[in-house]
Amino acid sequence: MRHDTERMRWERFAPARVNLLGEHTDYTGGMVLPMAIPFLTQATIERIDGPDSHIYTELFDKEYVIAKEQRPNPTGEWSDYPTGVFEEFRKLDIAVPPFALRLRGDVPFGAGLSSSASVEVATCMALLALTGSELSIKEIALLCQRAENLFVKSPCGIMDQAVVTAARAGHALMLNTRDLTFDLVPMNRGEMAKVRVVVVNSEVKHSVATGAYGDRRREAEAGQAAVVAKFGIRDLGEATIYQVEQIAGEIDPVILKRIRHIVNENARVREAADALEAGNVSRMGEIMLQGHASMRDDYEITCQEVDFLVDTAAQLPGCFGARMTGGGFGGCTVNLVVEDRVASFSSELAERYEREFGIRCAIYPCVAVDGAFELSLKEQA
Repeated sequence: MRHDTERMRWERFAPARVNLLGEHTDYTGGMVLPMAIPFLTQATIERIDGPDSHIYTELFDKEYVIAKEQRPNPTGEWSDYPTGVFEEFRKLDIAVPPFALRLRGDVPFGAGLSSSASVEVATCMALLALTGSELSIKEIALLCQRAENLFVKSPCGIMDQAVVTAARAGHALMLNTRDLTFDLVPMNRGEMAKVRVVVVNSEVKHSVATGAYGDRRREAEAGQAAVVAKFGIRDLGEATIYQVEQIAGEIDPVILKRIRHIVNENARVREAADALEAGNVSRMGEIMLQGHASMRDDYEITCQEVDFLVDTAAQLPGCFGARMTGGGFGGCTVNLVVEDRVASFSSELAERYEREFGIRCAIYPCVAVDGAFELSLKEQA
């Protein structure tokens, strides 16, 4: 806790995330394997006099006012994310006094690294500090997901909010999105100790609040309903590829492709966790490339710029594997690169990408860092 001498002031932080494996599995009870990365949203909050609350972001140099006597409505702007979190506190009957909340940070916006969840979780942690309330890791993640689903109207799954809250330095988080149980998977065993995770921003912007993401979710849920009805399972998280093949003649071919990706992706997550535990970077790279091909061909969420980055990276010396990460339709790729090759890999990939598309991509070598919950505990210690 940090404060000045005149008025109590709290600072809370939440990281960004990159997903190693498990894309578009988190709204059908599936498995994901993300890690938190060292980009942060900082939320500074203090109680103020007067009836209204104020939220300011340095990213856009804008302020939003939550009037005491008026229920907030979505605006379609940045303010919807922290305001949605505030609304969820109200629904839980947690009394929030008038406050000033200041948001700043360096999470790349619209890159598929979960800037929205970082803002939501940082806001939630700040409001908890302000009100003296406590919520569990699971409750924080679910509250922030509700804020995005219900107020922002973005049909995201639970992965982003969960890992941004619960991640642990030096580990990936193998998360079961059905019940939010998770295992911490070490990132530094065997050959993995000599490898860096390199995130490459295609600079092609995307928003999961737009139609294509929602279309994929509806298609997946339609396929899930058919599989559940036929085999009596809970969701696609329990489905096997044999069951998907059995139902092939009974559902639309497009929907078949969607659920085939999800079921195979769940299996890839488990295989990837085993590869990380064993420090087998070659196998991990192979699984990542398989995952990208599935997102490209079965889920159809990549784009030519991202495909180029993955295909090119896979050919460069020192790169074991690459794939798109995030909701799709742009955003970032994630790559496994030998540490002493990171500089040459980055410069060569950036040069080829710029030559092909006229776009200078941003490249971020990353390590796995703590989530907001661990950061908060350290601040209070």
